[in-house]
Amino acid sequence: MKVFKFGGASVKDADSVRNVANILRQYSGEKLAIVISAMGKNTNKLENIFQFILENNKSQFDLQLIEIKEFHLKVLRELDFESNHSTFPQMEVFFDEFSLVFDKKHENIDFLYAKVVSFGEFLSTKIVHAFLQESGFNVEWKNIEECIITSCKNFREAEVDWPKSQVLFGENFTPVFKTYDIVITQGFIGQNKNGETTTLGREGSDFTAGIVAFCCDAESVTIWKDVPGMLNADPKWFDNTIKLDKISFREAIELSYYGASVIHPKTIKPLQNKSIPLFVKSFLKPKEKGTIIHTDTDCDHLVPSFIFKKDQILFSITPKDFSFIEETNLSHIFELISSMGLKINVMQNSALSFSVLLDENKVNIDLFLEKLSQNYDVKYNSSLELITIRHYDGDTIKRLTKNKEVILQQLTRETVRLIVK
Repeated sequence: MKVFKFGGASVKDADSVRNVANILRQYSGEKLAIVISAMGKNTNKLENIFQFILENNKSQFDLQLIEIKEFHLKVLRELDFESNHSTFPQMEVFFDEFSLVFDKKHENIDFLYAKVVSFGEFLSTKIVHAFLQESGFNVEWKNIEECIITSCKNFREAEVDWPKSQVLFGENFTPVFKTYDIVITQGFIGQNKNGETTTLGREGSDFTAGIVAFCCDAESVTIWKDVPGMLNADPKWFDNTIKLDKISFREAIELSYYGASVIHPKTIKPLQNKSIPLFVKSFLKPKEKGTIIHTDTDCDHLVPSFIFKKDQILFSITPKDFSFIEETNLSHIFELISSMGLKINVMQNSALSFSVLLDENKVNIDLFLEKLSQNYDVKYNSSLELITIRHYDGDTIKRLTKNKEVILQQLTRETVRLIVK
């Protein structure tokens, strides 16, 4: 069995859904588990709805919900479904039930968030499933919540209970292939031990594909993107990007950690653990080879990779009593950063100071300074850029830092990280 993942861009409209069907025809006779995200930008719209519920803004809630409903009904019509097709009343039931969420009392805001934003995946998978059925595919729809069990602690980025999930996949998912060739299911979603909806974090559908592959001992995973594979740089920044034909799991994890957006960082681990190869291919040119990510490290060093992060802020933290930065200081600073839900992009310490680079748009600067001001002097530089180069050389560093002021530089044998202004 192979696992395919189609993201929002690959199912953004009726023509895109038809394209998914065309891709699947190339794999006739194979057993396929298909993980699908919400269509287009509908997760963003559902996040708006979540905010309107918090603000008790019923009028905006209704308007946004109508917009989402009309979008999905339009896709059905453009897929040539007759008005009496069973999918239309199913959609009506979905939206009628969802509209009730506004008036319910919600003690746990994070649970509400998971319940709201997961709605898009159920809509998209129902539509794709119905279209594939109408197109003659031997296909079944499956609720992924019956298979992926998560912790109860975090509704927005829940941890997977691997042993229980493996049992449930064996009971509820793999047996379906005895009757059907294709199983359609949702990305991004799980369920905790209390039967409550959880999510695996934004862009978590890649991770779902990895979970399905691990729990079902899949032959491979293919993530279908609007790029020809993994590139050595973001094409928004570079005109002459190079496709990485083959890289190792280790290299993919490094690139994801540093901010490469093609693969969700958590996707790699379950695949690496069972040596399940991961392909990144273009849904626009599905016959091209794309990128394969596997155990072999021989090709990792062949092409330098560049990762850019803009809008960074660098804090320099120094004890007021002029004492050394020691483990107790670092423990206090790390605890503060964790409590504010921040993630460190770069850190470095000297005898008397500790520097930490964060995403500027995620930091409440005044609150951060307030919490540190009693014991530390804190200075910061904002509007910075972080450049990460894997498998760098001197010429590459010079080229990327031309006309830029280097604030901080870190080098290892394989990676250089540059904070520039």
